Amino acid sequence: MNETTCAACDYPLDGNAIKVTIGGRTVEVCCEECAQKLREAAAKS
Repeated sequence: MNETTCAACDYPLDGNAIKVTIGGRTVEVCCEECAQKLREAAAKS
């Protein structure tokens, strides 16, 4: 079984994962809140 986890919080992802492109890489997160955290972190770097 290929289990993936949220790029922001390591929560196991299910079929509702949200794809977010950060710095040219597409990562999957569990919710919009984690997606926003990653976007903010990428904007600061």
